[in-house]
Amino acid sequence: MDEVLLRSLTPSVLAILVRRGADFAAAEDAVQDALVEAVRVWPAEPPRDPKGWLVTAAWRKFLDATRSDTARRRREGLVDEEPAPGPAPAVDDTLQLYFLCAHPSLTPSSAVALTLRAVGGLTTRQIAQAYLVPEATMAQRISRAKRTVSGVRFDRPGDVATVLRVLYLVFNEGYSGDVDLAAEAIRLTRQLAARVDHPEVAGLLALMLLHHARRAARTAPDGSLVPLAEQDRSRWDTGSIAEGVAILQAALARDRLGEFQAQAAIAALHADAPTAGETDWVQIVEWYDELARLTDSPVVRLNRAVAVGEADGPRAGLAALAALDDALPRHTAVAAYLRERDGDLATAARLYAEAARKAPDLSERDHLTRQAARLNARRSR
Repeated sequence: MDEVLLRSLTPSVLAILVRRGADFAAAEDAVQDALVEAVRVWPAEPPRDPKGWLVTAAWRKFLDATRSDTARRRREGLVDEEPAPGPAPAVDDTLQLYFLCAHPSLTPSSAVALTLRAVGGLTTRQIAQAYLVPEATMAQRISRAKRTVSGVRFDRPGDVATVLRVLYLVFNEGYSGDVDLAAEAIRLTRQLAARVDHPEVAGLLALMLLHHARRAARTAPDGSLVPLAEQDRSRWDTGSIAEGVAILQAALARDRLGEFQAQAAIAALHADAPTAGETDWVQIVEWYDELARLTDSPVVRLNRAVAVGEADGPRAGLAALAALDDALPRHTAVAAYLRERDGDLATAARLYAEAARKAPDLSERDHLTRQAARLNARRSR
């Protein structure tokens, strides 16, 4: 069973059902039922037209689920619109579905969560981690969003800012999480940039390209994480870096700074340094100041503390860190790093071990555990 193929077809099938009159929640349920049926049937009877098969199966599931008298009367009219057998149109509806999920009846945060779940294929746990909220809270938010749009016609698509936020979070999950969605996020952002002339769209595309350019160097052959300072920069994709920098420079020249442009500027400074030691940390701190002004994000301030520690010394970084909530994800790991740079190996080893216990995924947990073991070995010599 080709799970990648099923994942790639899901947004288009969902969009077709919505356009044909199904409300969003019912359409999503029907598509999920069709996917389950595909997993059961396809290994023995692979379809010649997978997308057409899914559209037909999902439409029938939707009709079967519509049982009330009113829905039955409406169904009689919809049956005539059932997709005819044969190849489905080769149209990519994914970006359009992102806009439809960013519906004006939803708050931006609810629209993002709903799209990540329904279109991006992320789990509720992954979305909750991206938003720094408990999984139960995010599950309630997604359920409320489904109820809100249930029965609503999707004829008023949402705004670009919400779609950008969704694409950004999908890319981040694909870049560092369990599901590989980074390349798909870049593809969709390219489509959006071709349609919408806005510096923040360009800024997001530049940011994605600059981060994706380093992807091959982020893990060792055994799958372990390789920190930025230790990466083999010859493995970075110089073509993507050059493209990202050119897109960013054109966006910044328009003098309408936004958070994605600021993040891309930080990524460009990292990409521009021939070695980790030649990184322009002073300028990176300045960009983090701009980013903090734009977003007032605690995660931005946490990353700024690291940059301050590199630019002005670890004690300055620790002072910046002290102003932040120690419950922030990765706060303990940052504290461990700055303590190590300040020469306090005992405290750093203890904090690395504590951060490992809090790590959201196995690769990060293993990396932090090795850092703690490395410092304990140095102390015992």
